[in-house]
Amino acid sequence: PAPPAPPAPAAIVGARFDADYLHNPKPVYPSASRRLGEQGRVLLRVYVSAEGRAEKVEVKTSSGFQRLDQAAEDAVSRWRFVPAKRGDQAVAAWVQVPITFQLDS
Repeated sequence: PAPPAPPAPAAIVGARFDADYLHNPKPVYPSASRRLGEQGRVLLRVYVSAEGRAEKVEVKTSSGFQRLDQAAEDAVSRWRFVPAKRGDQAVAAWVQVPITFQLDS
């Protein structure tokens, strides 16, 4: 008789990245940046734990102003997220979070 066939490989399910920011507070616009007319967009890379906490926050693309970048990092590091999922299991994953600082005209 022929040897038994090897078991089929487990199905690989990609992680879903429909992370929700929940109701997190906006970053505080630094008063010095307001006075100096600094505006810009910061793109952050955030490592979200399976529990939905921001474990690591890095500036991927700077606004061009260190104060704005720091304000974005400080705020997002306190945010809570809905974590990515692989199947029904919550998993840690990197997500990108854009933060825009724009003065009212």
